[in-house]
Amino acid sequence: MVNQIVVRIAAERILLGGLNPKTGQTYVIDDITNEAYRQAVEDYILANTEGI
Repeated sequence: MVNQIVVRIAAERILLGGLNPKTGQTYVIDDITNEAYRQAVEDYILANTEGI
């Protein structure tokens, strides 16, 4: 089961160029290794980004 709060936080960090707390570098979609979360974050970004 995917936690939507975690999905929203990860997606917003990716969209806003936030830092990955684990590496200290800019957070990118490739940092998400869990397939269910990765898909959920991709879906969130597509649904909440205008012009896509």
